[in-house]
Amino acid sequence: MLSPLRAARLAEWRRVAALTFPVISCEKAKGHALRTAEELRQHYEIEKELANRLRNSRREDRAAMYAQVYDELFRRVPKHPQWTKQNTDARQRQLQGHLRLLRPYLTPETVFMEVGAGDCAVPLLVAPMVRKAYGLEVSEELTRGLPNSDKFQVLISKNCNVPLPGNTVDLAFSFQVIEHIHPDDVVEQLRDIYRVLKPGGRYYCITPNRLYGPNDVSRDFDREATGLHLKEYSITDLLKLFRSIGFRRVWIERMIKGRRVPFPVLPVRAMESVLEALPWSIRTPLARSFPGTRLLHVSVMGQK
Repeated sequence: MLSPLRAARLAEWRRVAALTFPVISCEKAKGHALRTAEELRQHYEIEKELANRLRNSRREDRAAMYAQVYDELFRRVPKHPQWTKQNTDARQRQLQGHLRLLRPYLTPETVFMEVGAGDCAVPLLVAPMVRKAYGLEVSEELTRGLPNSDKFQVLISKNCNVPLPGNTVDLAFSFQVIEHIHPDDVVEQLRDIYRVLKPGGRYYCITPNRLYGPNDVSRDFDREATGLHLKEYSITDLLKLFRSIGFRRVWIERMIKGRRVPFPVLPVRAMESVLEALPWSIRTPLARSFPGTRLLHVSVMGQK
């Protein structure tokens, strides 16, 4: 039990931490068009309801459920950021950032696939530079009307599967997708991504770190993700997961002054281990600080 003096010091530290490392609303932090508190609350309630439907589902029922849940979400939340951010300056900056990450791996002979492609803005941007660009998505609502061509094709996934032959893809990419997959289905999907990669092919996976989460709409309401982030991951979690699938090389990358730089694993794992041992009230403001999010940002690359 804490002494009165230590308790007072801890309370003062937390007060200072709250001022120094403010917890920023997910609306502001991600550059989305701001919504009213009531609109955000409605989105949260709808997404939590749909997430519980997925979390509590039987494996055999989830084949069709992913598409149903996301199509329903986008119909019931007309101001969902997937719609409102499409033509914003923040979205264009994000796309250019993705392109800077991917460009060194792109050649005229590359076959590219984005997993969880949403509106397919990334594969459409990449398509003129490569042999073929695929956008893999569960929601027909988001991809309706997108034109397939010799350079670009939409793939609809029915059960976290990848409807392509094995040894087809040179570079797979996902941005904030793996956390949306039911924990019981993640290994299956990773194995299918691994299957469609050519020998030497790479999978570039970017996801928010659970240590500064939750990172879905429940961020403003709960301490753990209760929206459609069905399971969030740390860098350590993903490194172990990728190695268990069979990737022969797994590493972390960072963009530093516009250049891709492999990042040492041990300091990041040590930092995550320290944060894991702290109470939520101390860990969270530290992890959500600018240095924390920069260090803990999950950009993991696996090579077949």
